[in-house]
Amino acid sequence: MFVKRSCLFLMLASAGAAVCLADSPVKTPRPIPATRPEMKELLEDMKQRPYRIPLPELTDKEQEELGERSTNYEARLRYNYVPAVEGTIFGGARPRPAAAPGTLAPAHAPRMDFTRNADENMTLTYQFKTMLFWIVSRTNNCQYCLGHQEWKLSATGMKDDAIAALDADWSAYSKQEQAAFAYARLLTYEPHRLTEAEIHRIKQHYTPLQVVEMTMSMSGNNAINRWKEGTGLPQSAGNTFTGRGGPAAPATAEHADNFTTPTSEKFRSKISIVAPLEIFNGKPSGQGFSSRPELEDRDEVQAKLASVATRIPRLPLVDKAPAAAWLQESGQAVPVTSWIRLIGNFPNEGRGRLPSLVAREKQTGELTELQKVQLNWIIARQDRAWYAVGQAHKKLMSLGQSEDQIFRLDGDRTTWSEADQALFTFAQHLAASPIALTDEDAVLALKLNSPAQVVQTINHVASCAYFNRVTEAAGLALE
Repeated sequence: MFVKRSCLFLMLASAGAAVCLADSPVKTPRPIPATRPEMKELLEDMKQRPYRIPLPELTDKEQEELGERSTNYEARLRYNYVPAVEGTIFGGARPRPAAAPGTLAPAHAPRMDFTRNADENMTLTYQFKTMLFWIVSRTNNCQYCLGHQEWKLSATGMKDDAIAALDADWSAYSKQEQAAFAYARLLTYEPHRLTEAEIHRIKQHYTPLQVVEMTMSMSGNNAINRWKEGTGLPQSAGNTFTGRGGPAAPATAEHADNFTTPTSEKFRSKISIVAPLEIFNGKPSGQGFSSRPELEDRDEVQAKLASVATRIPRLPLVDKAPAAAWLQESGQAVPVTSWIRLIGNFPNEGRGRLPSLVAREKQTGELTELQKVQLNWIIARQDRAWYAVGQAHKKLMSLGQSEDQIFRLDGDRTTWSEADQALFTFAQHLAASPIALTDEDAVLALKLNSPAQVVQTINHVASCAYFNRVTEAAGLALE
């Protein structure tokens, strides 16, 4: 049985939108369902989830500029609290090629379905990427995103048993697909294990460019999970994804607006092989656990950074000249670094993410430049994203931070203000895994910081989740 949280509904002035605020903060993360019926119950329960972040009263100006989205909580969060110059790590939405389930789309096929920011050289299908998004969201226990992927997969024609198999029986899928599923879970939950051997394993089934494509896609999924969970968005009231599976998809989807559809006997009691379940007395406890090891000491970090400086990238990078031209076209006056050349493999998708990634190292809102780079260090250390660790170290030194100050970010943060400590802890929990974040973490951060600072921290964590995964999967060398 899952206990629903009581809510107090407040009407947004002039908006007619209900905002659900919790009576008291919840001290534990949302439960992690072990079986498919339990998962469906929680997805439906998510529709009653209380919002975490308070909003100001709706103004005439905001209502005019947002139009029909002025009743949308997420749109209002971004409008009021996220600097426009940062854009979004999610990028924009453009249609891309459709293909039969389980097949690769031709590189220059007409764009028919709705994957974000499609590039002509992308070859992985909408359905396949959505399956990976499902696995990422299940691993992160992002029940908002998980519900959306349920609807999207249903819209492509997948039956409930096929979706259930993603969670409990990968033998229903090809060896190639299973390799991608395992990579999705590794990239999401254990990025510290992104070794040369792991990347070699996935490259046995996919071309290097396809590995870049799925890595960028799944890193974006991880970013979205952290934004949705960080802001505590409730589940959408109804299915808005019908028709997104391309022309070959069925006219009607198996999944209705209500998530609590019947589950077949085959999968009714099967335990998830994707969710990071804590087992207590032989049974899932409903809570997750983090597999991240203890942080390395200073000597180990410095030795690691020295070795990373000479490593050879394990995924393709575009040449410097086209990368420079792409940056100029995108209006970004930044150096042509390795990470630019990496995401430049897919310029349309990369362009949508550039503003958010570039903003990671400069002040654009209420978070200072120093706070942002301190967060970069904290999050990169959690992820063992050594390229990002090296970048953060170099930037912190340029901002006048000593080695002692930098390495104190790994543990003893008592020399920082209570407000900074609350932001750092909130970011660390959200970055390590959304399964570790609680409403209480958010309440403390909001008590000591403004809503804008907290929302900008969430947005920043999302950008780091993307950056850390793509750069470490590629094995980039420090510049």
